[in-house]
Amino acid sequence: MNAVKMSNVIIRAWIIRTALFLVVGVIMTVSVHAQAIHTDANADLIKWGACPPPPDGLPNAGQQCSTLSLPLDYRASNGQTINIAISRIKAASPSLRRGVLLLNPGGPGGVGLDLPREFTILLPQTVLDRYDLIGFDPRGVGRSAPLTCGLTPAEAIEAYAPLEQPGGFSATAAFVHNVADDCTASTGAVLPFITTANTARNMDQIRQALGESKISYLGYSYGTYLGAVYSSLFPSHTDKVVLDSSVNPSWLWRGQFREWGPGGELRFPDFANFAAANDGTYHLGQTPAQIYDVYFQLINSLYKSPITFPDGTVFNAPMFRELLFGVLYDDSDFPALAPLWWILKDSPGDTAAVQHALQTVDPPSPSVPGVPSDNAATSGVAVLCGDIAWSHSIDQYQAEFNADSLLFPLFGALGSNIWSCAFWPNHPIEPPVPITSKGPSNILMVLNIRDPAAPYWGALGMRAALGQRSRIVSVDQGGHGVYAFKPNVCANDTMTAFLVNGVFPNNDTFCPAESGSTSSETLNSQTKERVIKELLRQMKFK
Repeated sequence: MNAVKMSNVIIRAWIIRTALFLVVGVIMTVSVHAQAIHTDANADLIKWGACPPPPDGLPNAGQQCSTLSLPLDYRASNGQTINIAISRIKAASPSLRRGVLLLNPGGPGGVGLDLPREFTILLPQTVLDRYDLIGFDPRGVGRSAPLTCGLTPAEAIEAYAPLEQPGGFSATAAFVHNVADDCTASTGAVLPFITTANTARNMDQIRQALGESKISYLGYSYGTYLGAVYSSLFPSHTDKVVLDSSVNPSWLWRGQFREWGPGGELRFPDFANFAAANDGTYHLGQTPAQIYDVYFQLINSLYKSPITFPDGTVFNAPMFRELLFGVLYDDSDFPALAPLWWILKDSPGDTAAVQHALQTVDPPSPSVPGVPSDNAATSGVAVLCGDIAWSHSIDQYQAEFNADSLLFPLFGALGSNIWSCAFWPNHPIEPPVPITSKGPSNILMVLNIRDPAAPYWGALGMRAALGQRSRIVSVDQGGHGVYAFKPNVCANDTMTAFLVNGVFPNNDTFCPAESGSTSSETLNSQTKERVIKELLRQMKFK
């Protein structure tokens, strides 16, 4: 590890230690009344019906679906409308029902229609007893007027997040410029209105259609920003808000991605330690330093000699870097990643073995009937480019890319590349919604201190913006996603107590590392692991 890179990691570690010192102390909680939320007498004006069949292995769970016709442009509420697909699973115990819990998996571009089904597997029964689980595909996503830029599956993967193209930075800039042009040609009239603020307004329309005076919310990753925007636009309409793995609202969006460099550097040692401890199985090295050396050996080899599979698809160095970054979201993927490294190191010419190992780590995304294959990428880029104006200086992007690649050689190139937003034709229709402390104290944040995609120091920016409205639960573990995703009893039980009984910490809280299982209310099973992996996939930019 070079001296410059090490100094940056040390600085980030110092920030975390300082922040944790501020949140650790006497941990006190206060119970607030957990009375049921008022429901309008004209509740549930929605005509519920059958949902599309669940994916294989996922229970139906009594989920119902419907569609709402909502304004495309909220500045002209009598103008064009857009169809928003919504879903519901009723509270399991009507006598204990508290209200509704809206769910968002992140992205942007993540589908949400099947989240109620999925979260019946993940959430404790005490939560399922008290809330109707409400899912929805955000505007432009899935079954909610899905966008397409007409990209091939390969182009979609390389556009979101943008990957280096053969030919260097200028070739990458030309590629993402073409993506912007394709999006404009395909969906130009709708693009300006696919924004986080408009999705938050849709959420309030969903609340009204459900006949609820308030909603509770559980959002992950990008979904934390969506939840914060909703809570800022409609503070009096919030009951309990959980923001899991928060982004920094002052980093929209270029700054958030550039922090993948240091975030990945802080997280990578967890994998290096795993691989070194299991050298007898994976043969990658006996020390973390040797694992670092293998990484650079593989990345350099793939830059020089990309692997072409029999079906014509290519696996190159930027794809390898993105794959590794995604695996750092969850420790449970380490045992699948290490064999791929082993094959790439010892048998890169065995393309069938490489492709099989690659598909084990990163299975192909399931297709959804009626939804374009590039929808996740198209809708995700539309939100990122529509939320805030990006710089149009190609020289600036290249300078940042070069600097971050040098400072953070593991992942700096992934987070600092040039995006299609640099060539986006539309100026945002409104400025970002200010995230402020005005409103009730009912927002509980939870995050891992070694999160590669939503680094801890960035989440502190969300905590500062929300001020007295929020508390933060810091968890000594790595990965992306906490509540119902990771086996930390302290964190899981703290979030459940908040949702079920209204227990809101008086102070920011620290949960130490644990090696045990999740709360006794949750169930570990193959189905649960499948659901977690699918939700983590939704959080990723791909």
